[in-house]
Amino acid sequence: MRVLRTIHTFYCLFVFSVLFLVFFPLFLIPIVFKDQFKLVGVFNRWWAHIFFPLCFLRFKVSTQTNLNADQQYIFCANHFSYLDIPTLGLNPVNAIFVGKNDMEGIPLFGFMYRKLHITVDRSKLRSRMNTIIQSLKAIDAGKSLVIFPEGGIVTKNPPQMAHFKDGAFRIAIEKQIPIVPVTIPHNWIILPDRSPLRVHAGCVNVIFHAPILPQAYTLDTVDEYKRKCTMLSTMS
Repeated sequence: MRVLRTIHTFYCLFVFSVLFLVFFPLFLIPIVFKDQFKLVGVFNRWWAHIFFPLCFLRFKVSTQTNLNADQQYIFCANHFSYLDIPTLGLNPVNAIFVGKNDMEGIPLFGFMYRKLHITVDRSKLRSRMNTIIQSLKAIDAGKSLVIFPEGGIVTKNPPQMAHFKDGAFRIAIEKQIPIVPVTIPHNWIILPDRSPLRVHAGCVNVIFHAPILPQAYTLDTVDEYKRKCTMLSTMS
């Protein structure tokens, strides 16, 4: 069984890489024509809808309310697995990612990721501050954001989440953009964050909760906003 899982894991990595090479010319469109940024979400959605079936992984997308494709949101998701990033490609609303800069060194992929998304080096204060500035500018440009408020895969006891950082919630309050809590309940079982990485059978499930409006919160009550989002994102 372990050998089969290892083979499956390398196969999934191969599928991911081949699909990236297929989609890379398409991603050049929003890189060159920056006003076409909504195509990033469209292409990510196509990529995810092809990737999971080819990897023999079932997937299910649940929305607790109809999300307006013309509305801006900040999507805040729990983060336990590297599988979470392609999973959020299933987002029904076009959005860009705000994430760690670890992937910038990957040939071609790092170029695409750096040009289309917002990256941060969490070890450097200047980088963290610049990420906030870039996120505010992205909101002003009409973009929706996907943020992992735990700051990466940091929890030691999944599915127990780590403490949420303030950034996403401060941006939501300052720009009056609703936050959509997102629960990804099973990826930590399908692709656990432990060495060696191995894909297990299962259904990739992602739940988009109802938006939480920021009007009731201020920068002084940002912790209440975080608690509200945490309660919805928490998995039983």
